[in-house]
Amino acid sequence: MRLVLRGREPRWLAPAAVGVAVLLTLVLTALPIRLAGAAPVAAFERYVITPLTTPNGIAEVLLAATPLIFTGLAVAVAFRVGYYNIGAEGQFLAGAMATTAVALWMPDLPAAAALPVGLVAGALGGAAWAFLPAFLRRRFGIDEVVTTLLLNPVAVLLLQGLLTGPWRNPETGFPDSETFGSGYELPSLFGTRVHAGLLIGLVLVAVTTVVLLATPLGVRLRAAGQSPAAAEFSGVQVGLLQWRSALVSGALAGLGGASQVMGVQHQLTASLAAGYGYTGVVVATLGGLSAFGVLAVALLLGDVQVGAQSASIKLQLPSQMGGVVTSVLLLTVVAALSVRHYRLVRRSPRRPRSPEPLRAGEG
Repeated sequence: MRLVLRGREPRWLAPAAVGVAVLLTLVLTALPIRLAGAAPVAAFERYVITPLTTPNGIAEVLLAATPLIFTGLAVAVAFRVGYYNIGAEGQFLAGAMATTAVALWMPDLPAAAALPVGLVAGALGGAAWAFLPAFLRRRFGIDEVVTTLLLNPVAVLLLQGLLTGPWRNPETGFPDSETFGSGYELPSLFGTRVHAGLLIGLVLVAVTTVVLLATPLGVRLRAAGQSPAAAEFSGVQVGLLQWRSALVSGALAGLGGASQVMGVQHQLTASLAAGYGYTGVVVATLGGLSAFGVLAVALLLGDVQVGAQSASIKLQLPSQMGGVVTSVLLLTVVAALSVRHYRLVRRSPRRPRSPEPLRAGEG
């Protein structure tokens, strides 16, 4: 038997591969859960099903998924065009810091002005943080994986420096910023902690889907990502597309940071550096770099995150076990989606070579 590249991939194969990966994840994580002292079936029920059985649990899942929608879209847009942005974490924080700067500078703006100003500031902050790696890639050909990744800890250090310095809360003395003015609070939805940032994320999912699947720009983006040389030969300006996509990617991540500080925390805190950008890479990869795939995976990871808290309380499982399940799921899905491009074929038996005829004078 040997692996052969498929000429044409059936449509059912990708969903089937993801299904197999999920089942394999359940098998591989059952032993660690058992060693931690819990029954695997009960743990999986807590991770996946329990959060969806109450209105409050569903609301918490939506709340946990909201920042992942933004960072997942940011990574997917960049990866689609062949620009490997690993800096969504720093861009997310930069957007939150830009929004905080505006909120502290103009604290008394009414909501009609404060909300769009805060969101735009976050998007511009994320795009500005993405500018340098994109410029270095386009001007000097420097690998964006390295530069975007290295800027993430810089953003964390800048955040910590601002919170322990000029933005330290003057009333409490804690390393948190002052609470934003009421105009900067995103409206809540359904009477829960879910905020309007979720609606913004859903609109972006719809817009991204239309752009990628139903516009000439989407065709050029896919061509540039799948075969840059062929796209250049066809007249597509791959470098320019990657440059613009990098800035859009940064803006999406920065908008996620703005949504988080305006919708959840209402101030800037060090806890904002919670790995949303890194998880966005997982979300985009598992989602197949499609907008609706990002939405589905963000909801799944939000579900597991909320379920991990429930399992930690009810089953005494370590809270990190949810991260273990997520990591194994990523590895199995990536492996399954890679294997789906190939098929097994039976190696044909070698035919015995016929004896060569004797030449004159031989024998």
